Amino acid sequence: MDNNTQTHAEAKNVYRVQGFTCTNCAGIFEKNVKNLPGVQDAQVNFGASKITVVGNTTVAELEKAGAFESLKVTPEKEHVVEKKGPFWKENWNVIVSALLLAAGYILGEDHSLSFIFYTTSIVIGGYELFIKGVQNLVRFQFDMNVLMTIAILGAAAIGQWSEGATVVILFAISEVLERYSMEKARQSIRSLMDIAPKEAFIRRGSTELMVNVDDIQVGDILIVKPGQKLAMDGIVIKGSSSVNQAAITGESIPVTKTIDDEVFAGTLNEEGLLEVKVTKTVEDTTISKIIHLVEEAQAERAPSQAFVDRFAKYYTPAIMMVALVIAVVPPLLGGSWGEWIYRALALLVVGCPCALVISTPVSIVTAIGNAAKRGVLIKGGIHLEEAGRISAVAFDKTGTLTIGVPQVTEFITFGEHEHEMLKISAILEKGSQHPLASAILRKAEAAQVDFKADAEEFSSITGKGVKGRINGQRYYMGSPKLFAELHTSMETEAKRQIEELQNQGKTVMVLGTEAKILALIAVADEVRESSKNVIQKLHELGIKKTIMLTGDNKATADAVGKRLGIAEVKAELLPQDKLEYIKTLRSQYVNVAMVGDGVNDAPALAASTVGIAMGGAGTDTALETADIALMGDDLSKLPYTMSLSRKTLAIIKQNIAFSLLIKVVALLLIVPGWLTLWMAIFADMGATLIVTLNSLRLLQVKDGEQS
Repeated sequence: MDNNTQTHAEAKNVYRVQGFTCTNCAGIFEKNVKNLPGVQDAQVNFGASKITVVGNTTVAELEKAGAFESLKVTPEKEHVVEKKGPFWKENWNVIVSALLLAAGYILGEDHSLSFIFYTTSIVIGGYELFIKGVQNLVRFQFDMNVLMTIAILGAAAIGQWSEGATVVILFAISEVLERYSMEKARQSIRSLMDIAPKEAFIRRGSTELMVNVDDIQVGDILIVKPGQKLAMDGIVIKGSSSVNQAAITGESIPVTKTIDDEVFAGTLNEEGLLEVKVTKTVEDTTISKIIHLVEEAQAERAPSQAFVDRFAKYYTPAIMMVALVIAVVPPLLGGSWGEWIYRALALLVVGCPCALVISTPVSIVTAIGNAAKRGVLIKGGIHLEEAGRISAVAFDKTGTLTIGVPQVTEFITFGEHEHEMLKISAILEKGSQHPLASAILRKAEAAQVDFKADAEEFSSITGKGVKGRINGQRYYMGSPKLFAELHTSMETEAKRQIEELQNQGKTVMVLGTEAKILALIAVADEVRESSKNVIQKLHELGIKKTIMLTGDNKATADAVGKRLGIAEVKAELLPQDKLEYIKTLRSQYVNVAMVGDGVNDAPALAASTVGIAMGGAGTDTALETADIALMGDDLSKLPYTMSLSRKTLAIIKQNIAFSLLIKVVALLLIVPGWLTLWMAIFADMGATLIVTLNSLRLLQVKDGEQS
């Protein structure tokens, strides 16, 4: 019995909801669902049009809870194709109501038929509104529908039939426009969902068949022809091709993929035939994680949205109380009932906080969706807003500002043949575990040097280098210190060149015998081509300070910092030192971003205001630890992210200020009695529409733009 109870308590189901028109309606639906028997908790995600239900209930019960708004509910995994009818068919009542209103105006107020036209217009255009309004009034849920129902019925009661019909029409038009603009904002998520194919051609054993992605198992072999999209994440086991990964990483330049390379669902195979071994189920693919995180991000309330929600909670009842006072008190003191009730109705209409409430979520939904399409994963409205306030940016060096792979930059010989010296170096380093050895081996492979032979009497000299006998001659390879200890004669020219290379931030390895130096090999971690440009753009955006934090030696760090134009360099730091330095920076600059690779920088990423991880595609650590992930391992997305965040902040502020200004102006017009009912609804509708369209401007923010 107890076990069953436990299972019921923990049952969590996610449903997609069709028909949300405003955040207020979403809030009422959430409250209704929470009151259903068997439901412990429910949370609506307005941006993604979803509801998460903890407990047990049915789709029929959920739709009953959303009947006030005619909501359609479907389980999240059930693929539903939204059937869109012609505009006139979906909005016939608005069109007929508008024609009847126009006919009434043409005939004039005094004509006997005009009254019939106005009342018919009110009934046809406001039928759904009245049902919702009366239902919510009975439940004491004072939303826009209640305010409008009271205003329209009140107008009819005092004989203002034409005004009542005008209010119905303007409100119906505003609902249609609001629904359209919110759908436009949500399309950014929907387009992500359609990236990966819903079925794929696979091989199981000796059988080849077309199956739905839900039925594909780990270990199945995908057969991907040129021009097809990959349906699942996996590893290439046969073939070679260039794959366009723009959907995941935001990078439009195709990447060459061959055997043992990782590929992602939703990416496009451009040239060759690929066979891919599936490594993840459909729920765990990178694109599924991105969609899930984007939807979760849109549900998370940004600080400005939390403020607006708190404000609206007290504001709406206050407006209703003031309207009641205006309708009742002046007439009791000798004023006209008709005139003061009319003013109270105008206040009810103009007082609706719709534009204010929608001002933040539409901006957040649009911006996060835009970023996801460009390969930047922002994990919440709060991080989006905070990124817009950043004044200092700290960078990890290795793998962030640099590629993270050591390269041979110089190979200097002293009277010896370079090809022969490179061969000896590669044979010695073949047995070494040192990270710089891989750079020498790559250099030898690129120069087509044959280093298959093995060194005799090979041994490692701890912390200094290696030694071994090749063709009867003993060779040493290691740091300049090793050769100083061997008392090998070092020419002044060799000393000068070692010093010069070290000053450039390069690690120098020496090849020689006990008698003399034969070659110098300089190795460095190559700086990303985009790094210098990114630092410059950040300074242009007004970032006060850029800092590089690295565990590397001071000379190397200073050389990289100087080359990139970074304001301050902190070298030879352990992970805990980076953490402490981020805390110090926050005390000076308050809002600090840390950019790292999401693995060894996890403490510093967590301590910063906004943690930004590089290379999120396929890297679970980056997706988990960071607030923002640059999916394409592309640092040039950073200025775009900052710019988008700043534009979002600016638009949210504009929306809130505009919504409040419209209200204040309209409220002031009530005092002399200049505010008519149709003007009130027009002000509210206009404010909501302008706020929404202003938010949709965030869809236009592109890479490389500056605020």
